[in-house]
Amino acid sequence: MSERPGTEPHRRYDTFFSPEAVSDISSAMNSILADVFSLLVKTKNFHWHVSGPHFHDYHRLLDNQAQQLFLAVDGMATRVRKIGGTTIRSLGHIASLTQIRDNDEAAVPASVMLAELCADNAALAERMRQTHSLCDEHGDIASAGLLEGWIDEAEQRIWFLSEIGNDIPLPSRAAE
Repeated sequence: MSERPGTEPHRRYDTFFSPEAVSDISSAMNSILADVFSLLVKTKNFHWHVSGPHFHDYHRLLDNQAQQLFLAVDGMATRVRKIGGTTIRSLGHIASLTQIRDNDEAAVPASVMLAELCADNAALAERMRQTHSLCDEHGDIASAGLLEGWIDEAEQRIWFLSEIGNDIPLPSRAAE
């Protein structure tokens, strides 16, 4: 059994992956799934609490981004199950895996909301790229392909948040 809860292989049928590959990929995908759940909640929080002269535009944008995140959740969890792994089971499990920081402040300026979501999406996209490399190492073409679509969606969220924020710089990968 794996040392990481929720990553132990659950194999009722033979997959094309070794137990090590199932554990590695499941662990990485579950971390991303926890981040997506956390980012979904944070995005909805900001959607509900945004205010200011651009309320309507920001409110709609954040709702659309939250819907996109919600739709990714099932695909991520399903992929972990397809390869023979187990996925997250509770809010506590999500909290133990996520790297997305909460913002529980009562009043957050819209510019801060946009900047935080932009940075969170950029960090998520980078973790997805790292997981893509892991999937490549293990020959998991299907997971890598799904990650490519989710990376594209994250990059679009970053672009939109940056463009409407105008003073929010696009996160750069130049440091790599």
